[in-house]
Amino acid sequence: MKVSDLMTREVTSVTPETTLKDAAATLAARGISGMPVLDAQGTVVGVVSEADIMVKVGGARRGGRLLGWLLEPDIGLDDRFRAHTVGEAMTAPAISVQPGRPIHEAAKLMAAEGINRLPVVLDGELVGIVTRADVVRAFTRTDDEIVHEIEDEILRRTLWLEPGSVRLDVSEGAVTIEGEVETDADAELLPVFVSRVPGVVSVHTEIRSKARAALSR
Repeated sequence: MKVSDLMTREVTSVTPETTLKDAAATLAARGISGMPVLDAQGTVVGVVSEADIMVKVGGARRGGRLLGWLLEPDIGLDDRFRAHTVGEAMTAPAISVQPGRPIHEAAKLMAAEGINRLPVVLDGELVGIVTRADVVRAFTRTDDEIVHEIEDEILRRTLWLEPGSVRLDVSEGAVTIEGEVETDADAELLPVFVSRVPGVVSVHTEIRSKARAALSR
C-alpha cells in the first residue's frame, strides 16, 4: 500500500501571511488539527497545527483541543491572535513524503519526528496530505485485501516469484507463508517485506531457497 492510496487529495492550506486568528478559525471550521503552509509559488514551506498556535500565543491551556480553548472566555484573546501570523508560528521546514512511497515509510517518519501529518508532494507540488489517522485506518483492512497486496506487490512485482511457488494464508492479520524461493536473500527478505504491509500483525514463514535445497541433495 502506498501513500497515494490513503492520502486526502483535497487539502486545506494557508499562507505564511495568514493571521493566527484566521488559521485557528479554519482549523475549527474544518474539524482538522493542522494544515500545510504554502508560499506564493505554491511550495510547501511549513505546517501549522493547533499546538503551534497554542504555544505561540501563550502555551497549552486546559480543555484539550483548540476549538474548546477558542470558546473559553478570555479577555484580550482576539487581540493576541490578530498580532501573530502563521509564518511566525508554523513548524518549518515542512517534512513531506512522495505519493509513491510505501505507507510504512510515512508511518515511520511520523513516529520518528513526532508529528501527526505529512504533506504529500510530487515534483514540488502539493498533491495531498496523510495523517496518523490514515495509517491507523489501513490496519482495518480485511484478510483478503492483505493477501492481494502480498501476492501482487511483494511476490510478483518485488521478488518475481511464480504463482503457486509459495502458499499464503492470512487469518485476522496473522500471515503464514510456506514454500520455495529462488535465493537465500529472497528467503530472508520475504518476511521483512510482508511485515511492512498495513494490517499485518505477525508473520510466520517456512521458506527455503532453491539454491540451499540443491546443496542439500
